[in-house]
Amino acid sequence: MDKKIRVVQYGTGKMSVYTMRYAYEKGAEIVGAIDVNPDVIGKDIGEIMGIENKGVKVVSLEEAENMMKETKPDIAIVTTMSLIRDVEEALMLCAKLGVNAITTCEEAFYPMNSNPEVTKRIDDMAKKTGCTITGSGYQDIYWGQLISSIVGSTQTIKKIKGSSSYNVEDYGIALAKAHGAGLSLEEFDKQVASVDRISDEERKDLIDKGEYLPSYMWNVNGWLCAKLGLKVKSQTQKTVPQTHTEDIESSTLGITVKAGMATGMSAVVTTETEQGITIESECIGKVYSKEDFDKNEWTVIGEPDTTLIINRPATVELTCATVINRIPDVIKAKPGYVPTEEMGELNYKFTIE
Repeated sequence: MDKKIRVVQYGTGKMSVYTMRYAYEKGAEIVGAIDVNPDVIGKDIGEIMGIENKGVKVVSLEEAENMMKETKPDIAIVTTMSLIRDVEEALMLCAKLGVNAITTCEEAFYPMNSNPEVTKRIDDMAKKTGCTITGSGYQDIYWGQLISSIVGSTQTIKKIKGSSSYNVEDYGIALAKAHGAGLSLEEFDKQVASVDRISDEERKDLIDKGEYLPSYMWNVNGWLCAKLGLKVKSQTQKTVPQTHTEDIESSTLGITVKAGMATGMSAVVTTETEQGITIESECIGKVYSKEDFDKNEWTVIGEPDTTLIINRPATVELTCATVINRIPDVIKAKPGYVPTEEMGELNYKFTIE
């Protein structure tokens, strides 16, 4: 039997409960865990997962480098924030130490079209030390590979139209806040929506400076264009608040989102390509009411038209299982920052040993 893949878990919140369990179940060995939360530092990861102790304690960020040097992991799983600039420190640490890394950071799925400066820094360091950094998760399949597969059975394409909704309660406070959940409509307009009321030139300037705030579909559209060999002519983004007629309790935010306040947002990204194909994708992230449920719907318009609808996908579990199944692909990939569209199709892995 080959030696077990050695994993470090970077971030021990809600998602890590699944990524760590799935890694164990697929034959990997977790050799370290990192967090900034003083309430979990020093805890055994078994306690975090709700099982027996594993003999691995969570260390602080200050101890992370020494721990990784001592444990020599093959890969780090980073499940913390949603913007590439917010996970840059974690990914750069991995790159500096020559440790492969895969992150659920949504922007990291294809960050070269939203923050090329940070992406290049990570790419340069990873190439220097010979490791691979990438972003993956739910979008890898449900906003990416499934769509490219449908396109492969289509004669002509005019438009690709997608919509996906998810409960921000499932992903932690950073994501919920990034969606404007709990803001008044005036606050939402000022803090979230106003970001995209800008010209193409202003948007490009923000992207070049690493100051742009992309919705998840911004990076997904870039990934799809790269996967399908499409050249982007223009790309725009618009965000609008989601509301509810009744109060909704948010355990993640620790507040009651009052009726009429923003429960989250819808972001629509429209990409025009040189080939004449338009990609219009929408993600709806909000604090769910009892009537809401996750839904993923994509339509390829052309000859023929094809629609794919997935109701109530287990988004958290699918995200984490995708990350674990991607680990062997990341380890085998070329050095640098490599989006998963360059790693080939994702397949089920019985083990990741």
